[in-house]
Amino acid sequence: MALTASRALVRQTERWFVRRGVPLMIEDYRFRRHVLPRMLPFLAFVSVTSLLWLVRRWADQDYWWWVLAGTLAVGTLVWTGLTAFGRRLPRFSRKTAGAILVCYAVMPVIVPLLEFLISRSNSSPGVGVGERISEQHTSFAGAVAAFLSIFAVLFAAAWLATTYGVVPLVRRGLRHAVHDMRNSVRIQGRALPTLLFVTLFFFFTGELWQATDRLSWSRVWAVVVLLASVTVLATATRLRDEIGRVEQELHPARLSKDCRRTPLAELPMEEIAPDGALKPVPLKPQQVGNLLLMLATRQLIQATVVGVGLFTFFLMLGWLVVLPETAEQWIGAPPRLSAATFGLPVALLRNALILAAFGSMYFAVTSMSDAEHRRQFFAPILDEVERTLAVRAVYLAVRDIVLPAPSPPHIPSQPTSAPTTPDPTTDALGSSP
Repeated sequence: MALTASRALVRQTERWFVRRGVPLMIEDYRFRRHVLPRMLPFLAFVSVTSLLWLVRRWADQDYWWWVLAGTLAVGTLVWTGLTAFGRRLPRFSRKTAGAILVCYAVMPVIVPLLEFLISRSNSSPGVGVGERISEQHTSFAGAVAAFLSIFAVLFAAAWLATTYGVVPLVRRGLRHAVHDMRNSVRIQGRALPTLLFVTLFFFFTGELWQATDRLSWSRVWAVVVLLASVTVLATATRLRDEIGRVEQELHPARLSKDCRRTPLAELPMEEIAPDGALKPVPLKPQQVGNLLLMLATRQLIQATVVGVGLFTFFLMLGWLVVLPETAEQWIGAPPRLSAATFGLPVALLRNALILAAFGSMYFAVTSMSDAEHRRQFFAPILDEVERTLAVRAVYLAVRDIVLPAPSPPHIPSQPTSAPTTPDPTTDALGSSP
């Protein structure tokens, strides 16, 4: 079976990598061949909807809303059609790729230019014509600079998101979050007792209530981001240790198990790995980063589910135990109440949020180090990385069969010189007289 594998099988496996959010596992991953086709729907949508800048010229007209709705509808149709086209991973030629990039690059100039021409045609001659023309030129230059900046930022964001498969990762992460929420009772029942043992003491600390009452919400969210960064850093360190172990377990039984429900499921792994195991192919730094992003996304989502439960618990505990008089004694002033949360103290909300973020970080770290927590929480996440690496090993083996490496160019051998006839004038030592 392995010898009869087709190019279509290789392409289907590459699409499987894209859907899993690990497109960098594709061998010979290039911008023109793999990234630009999937960026095209977004680039086209940005280009079409940029024409809305011209709609504001008719802001006082009755049909402005129809023009706005029509432009958004056309942009959505273009996005939908090109997304279905990009899922097939088409291969653009150099001319096609160049034309797409040129069309996107000229749109930040064309839209302000059209606005400038419309303004010139609508301006009536009279007093102050020179001043109006000067203002129009200044407005045109500012609009071009603003459009170029926006288009450049959007292009960079789309390139990063497409290269590392951020959209599929977020989509899969949301599905995992729904699954974790359904199993929230099981997760919370296993995680909360340990987390409360660590965090419950801090909840009744007056100094923490004073600090959180004086902090702004921006600083509170900065603390949450800082704790999430620690979680990502710990995940990255652990991932690098795990990859070396996983790469040594590429025997046929493991490959058959991990390739189920993939395009490679029907391949005979005994023929793919005739020596008993596939030789692991080292990962490139970008590929390690893609796996890290996948693992960190899954780990953060699971920690967020635990954090939501912890945040809810502290809110209920504060509502039951911390009376307004107690909160005033801890804070040193009458507590500020939040109208959005039925009159709960603002300090309670911030306190619960920080402790929930700290508990989530502690849960993520202990789930990778503690044996029992690792078996319950981290092992299922690590299975996704192991499966991805196993599918990649089989994919590379099949790709080498279907697309063998080009042979080196043939270099014609130099013609050997004809044997020379010995000179009868030379002596026996080979020296001429």
